[in-house]
Amino acid sequence: MPDRTCLIAESCSDSAFDSLDRTEWCPIIAVGDSLSDAPDWADAVVPDRKAAELIEARVNASPNAARVIVGLLRALPRLSLANGLEMESLAYGVLQGSGEFQSWLAGRGPVAPSGPPGLVNTERQEGVLAIQLDRPLADNAIDRPMRDGLAEAFELAVLDQTIERIMLTGAGRSFSLGAELSEFGTTRDPALAHAIRQQTLPAHWAARCGDRMEVFVQGACVGAGLEIAAFAKRIVAGPRAWFQLPELAMGLLPGAGGCVSLTRRIGRHRTAELILSGRRLNAREALAWGLVDEISADNGGADEA
Repeated sequence: MPDRTCLIAESCSDSAFDSLDRTEWCPIIAVGDSLSDAPDWADAVVPDRKAAELIEARVNASPNAARVIVGLLRALPRLSLANGLEMESLAYGVLQGSGEFQSWLAGRGPVAPSGPPGLVNTERQEGVLAIQLDRPLADNAIDRPMRDGLAEAFELAVLDQTIERIMLTGAGRSFSLGAELSEFGTTRDPALAHAIRQQTLPAHWAARCGDRMEVFVQGACVGAGLEIAAFAKRIVAGPRAWFQLPELAMGLLPGAGGCVSLTRRIGRHRTAELILSGRRLNAREALAWGLVDEISADNGGADEA
């Protein structure tokens, strides 16, 4: 078993890390003022030692998942979108069979669905396709019907090039709380789960029409909701929007396309920090990171309580 779960460099210029063996797969966190001088050997750059130690504590709780995450993120910049999504799914499948995820499932116990089945509403007006997540009583947690509805809507946009603009919103107070928690662990065979994702994951289609997509985010934008939104060319956030990727605490990685979409939107170092820290970003922080493009009270027709 590996004996190190995390390495912390006191600065981005720490020469001791320049010759680091690249088979060292544990997360490497550097302390630095900005990402402009982020070294290749670092997985994330944080502003101070306290932030690094908070990541270290979370990594120590799920060390195997953290190793898989940073290994994937290191490889993604060299891969195409399609290959990246396939590698993300394979890595997710590895973690589905891990002891860390099984422990999380056992500790969670049985969970009832967070609300009635969801809907994805679509409306076409000339060259504009409006897509709405419609499960407000569950804060738009994405269940299987919604997953399939999103895949169908994005597939339509890919196949119909007369659709010039795609507008994605969420009904109610939240854009999306992520994937429906009661559905986690329902497919126990990782290889079968990978095959299902390859056929049904909305990200495969969202990645191909993201250059025409605008997303309007209010309230929570978490997990799978953030992963899908990050494929968009433009994201507009409401003033009270917030963003989070909580998967590491479950022994998993963002498996709805987010490792790919976020790496391309905010870079490998920021993506690793967001995943490994599990921290919430408010709208202003998300704007500074480049995760969103604008903060506006005009939320594209979504309802922000």
